[in-house]
Amino acid sequence: MRRHVPTYELYGENTGRGPEFWLHCETIRSRSSLHQWEIRLHRHESFFQILYIESGSGDAIFADESHAIRPPAIITVPPGLNHGFRFSRDIDGLVITILRSHLSHPLGDRSQLGEWLATPHLTSLDPGNTEAAYVMQTLRRLGDEFENRRSGRNEMLGAYVALALRLTARVSHQGNSDALASNENGRRLEMLDELLQQHFRSHKPASFYASELGISPTHLTRIVRSMTGSTPHELIAGKLIEEAKRQLVFTLGSVQEIGFRLGFADPAYFSRFFLKYTGETPRVWRVKEKVRLEGV
Repeated sequence: MRRHVPTYELYGENTGRGPEFWLHCETIRSRSSLHQWEIRLHRHESFFQILYIESGSGDAIFADESHAIRPPAIITVPPGLNHGFRFSRDIDGLVITILRSHLSHPLGDRSQLGEWLATPHLTSLDPGNTEAAYVMQTLRRLGDEFENRRSGRNEMLGAYVALALRLTARVSHQGNSDALASNENGRRLEMLDELLQQHFRSHKPASFYASELGISPTHLTRIVRSMTGSTPHELIAGKLIEEAKRQLVFTLGSVQEIGFRLGFADPAYFSRFFLKYTGETPRVWRVKEKVRLEGV
């Protein structure tokens, strides 16, 4: 008979209504000790998880495959995956649960990072490696930021998650020299992402990015379509919408102020732009999203 694998929000807590958080952080010990150090097979439909193993040992089970855990290490678990863990009693580390809609990069798109995020990974960390050490420091700071409710908390948490995931993906591929950019198109897409981060508030056209990359606009469109399924224009718009949503949730600025920060001189045009890509005005989306995240 096929085993029933339960779906949880946090392990042992049944789903029933929308999640009351976008990010949750706790020690691995605090939850696993309640279950005799064994987290049985389960899954999360809406959450991505990061486990930072600082000390101790155990096994990570992805579907039907078991992998030995040797610290320090990072385990990443995408939504919908049947997974479980067996931990030693001296386990120490963090488990970070993130609402998938609040990840800085979409899971499963045709970029190398999107594909990496969509599959489970157990990544060993060498403290002597500069980037691995920085991942460890970043996750410790995330845990501290979650515990202490200081100003700018949500913005800092989002930045720490994005940085930790990007660096962990890089570390996990260091044995395969350029696996995150295995061909010229992949490298150009990564360069495009960096350029978008620098210039998206200036509303530069696709031709600007093509010129910066030293290729024609037609060639840029071909690359972006083959790697992401979108057009350059859709990527540019998506970056603006992504940042607009982040600021609508995590800052106190008015819709008009947020529009100005994102390069929209006309507040009405910002509202129309947001409505076109989300189906809702910024004000309506902000209210609904805050209500949803607060679990009201």
